[in-house]
Amino acid sequence: MEENFLEKIFEHNNWANLQIIQVCLALSDEQLDAEPQSAMKGSIRLTLQHLVAAQHSYLRTLTLPLELRREAFTVEFNELQESAQKSGDGLLALARGEQKPLTPQLQTRDGHLADPWVLMVQIINHATEHREQIKSMLSSLGVTPPDIDGWDYGIATNALIPIST
Repeated sequence: MEENFLEKIFEHNNWANLQIIQVCLALSDEQLDAEPQSAMKGSIRLTLQHLVAAQHSYLRTLTLPLELRREAFTVEFNELQESAQKSGDGLLALARGEQKPLTPQLQTRDGHLADPWVLMVQIINHATEHREQIKSMLSSLGVTPPDIDGWDYGIATNALIPIST
C-alpha cells in the first residue's frame, strides 16, 4: 500500500498540536499569561489561541465561500483541544482526498487568490513556528516542553523503530 505523505504530515501536525495543548493545559494562569523573555510576542495562552484559531480559519478558507467567513474565527482557551481536533480532522480529510477544496483558486479575506496547496503549506509552517515558540516559552518557565518533531511522531506511531543488533 502506498503511503499518502500529505496525510502523514497532517496527522503529525494534529498530534503535535494536541501534545503542546496537553502540556499547556496543566499550566497556571500566571504561567499561561507570562510575558515571554525572548523575541516572541504574546503569551503562551495568546499564542495557543492564535495557532488554533488560525488553523480553523485556514480550513474555512479551503472549504467555505468568502461570504460565510467574513468575520475572523476566535477560540476560547477552554475550547482549544476540541477546536484543534475538529479543524485538524477537517484538514486531514482534505489531505486524504476525502474532501476537496471549494475551488481551484481560493479568495482570502485579505484580498488574495491562492491555490489550495499554498494554504496547506502555510498551515504546517504556521503551526510548527508557533509550537516552537511555545516550547521556548515553556523552557523559560522551567517546564519541559514535549518532544513533538517528526522523529518523535515516528516513534509514537511505530513508524521509526530501532534496529536490534
